[in-house]
Formats: sequence, structure tokens, C-alpha cells
Amino acid sequence: MAKDFSLALTPHRSLTREGFVALMVIFGALNFAAGLFFFIAGAWPIVGFMGLDVVLLWLAFRWNYRDASRAEHIVAHGDEVVLRRFARTGAETVQRFNRSWLSIVLEHDADRDIPGRLFLRSHGESFEIASFLGREERVELARELRNSL
Repeated sequence: MAKDFSLALTPHRSLTREGFVALMVIFGALNFAAGLFFFIAGAWPIVGFMGLDVVLLWLAFRWNYRDASRAEHIVAHGDEVVLRRFARTGAETVQRFNRSWLSIVLEHDADRDIPGRLFLRSHGESFEIASFLGREERVELARELRNSL
């Protein structure tokens, strides 16, 4: 009998919320200082663009952190493998597979000689997993899943 396992996949984020606040304070202060310099020098229209930089950086990080709420959980128990996906919105989707019919497929991009997307395949259907992981991480995950299943 195959052994049971559980695996949780989440996007990696190296910058903590506290680090983000510190980055925004420093970036905002530097832009304010530069904007003040341009304002005093008589180039007042530049001030708006300096503020726009701060807003765009904040929006980029906000979208990035929202994306970090995605997750995938793969649980194998007995003959069943369950894939649970949690979207950015919090919506959950569940796919169930028979362990005997499940295959792990890691595509290979021959043109660039790199590993591509990772799929769980069963009964003619493919479900991409770990799209938010790096190439090397997908290769390692494919190896781990093949050994576990």
C-alpha cells in the first residue's frame, strides 16, 4: 500500500509586511525630498510624477501580496489523491484522483532546453499545478510527487 502524504504549495514572498512598510516609507521620503528639490527649482510639474512613482510602487506590491494568497494542497490518502486550490479571491476548487490512474507530467521546452509546466493527469484531463514556483522547484516537486505516488 502506498504511503499517505500531504503537501502545501504557496508562492514565495521574501519581503515581509514590515519590510514593505519600511520600503514604502523610505521610497516615499526619498521621492518627497526629490520632489521638494524640483519644486524649489521651479520644476513644479515634476512633483506629481514623483508622487505617481510612489502610488505605482504601492499598487504593484498590493497586487503581488494579493497573488500570494493563492495556495494548492495535495493530499494522498489510500487510493485517493485530492488537489485543493485556493484562489486569490478565497474560492476553493477540489479535484479528486484515483492514485492508480494519476500521472505526473513535467513538460520540457525543447527550444530553450528548460523544464516547463507541471501537470497532474488522469483519464485524459490535465490539471496544472505549481505554476507560481520556479523551474528548479517544479523539477524537484515532480520528482517528489513521482516518488510519493
